[in-house]
Amino acid sequence: MKIGELAKRINCPVETIRYWEKEGLVPTPSRSDGNYRVYREADLERLLFIRNCRTLDMSLEEIRLLLAMRDHPKDDCHEINDLIDEHIQHVEARIHALQSLSTQLRTLRQNCGDHREVNQCGIIEGLSCQNIAEVESEAPTHLTGLHRH
Repeated sequence: MKIGELAKRINCPVETIRYWEKEGLVPTPSRSDGNYRVYREADLERLLFIRNCRTLDMSLEEIRLLLAMRDHPKDDCHEINDLIDEHIQHVEARIHALQSLSTQLRTLRQNCGDHREVNQCGIIEGLSCQNIAEVESEAPTHLTGLHRH
């Protein structure tokens, strides 16, 4: 099958498939007489695997490791479990960071009521702080009286 058909079947842009080829995640396909890439069913399965890994936000290096392990089906899978455990920790750390970001944004938003002049906007003032974390943990006294909810 040609790359366009393959892209449709795995619901992935053609450019992404080319990128994964360039990164060595997918073997270079054979070429037709018209110099079109020709993919096999095994390529489709491999690309689905890669796409699913990317959906789970795995890095290209993590995917390389999983592909290498997948290519040795009789080996013990403890390394796969370890890789996934590390990925879970990474995701949980990112969730924590995003929750902290959300808290900071909500705190900033509380520093300004609606319909103020920009020169009195607590958000603009908060964003002008040397350290944005000050807004959350040590709100300057000139911001504390502004429409906090």
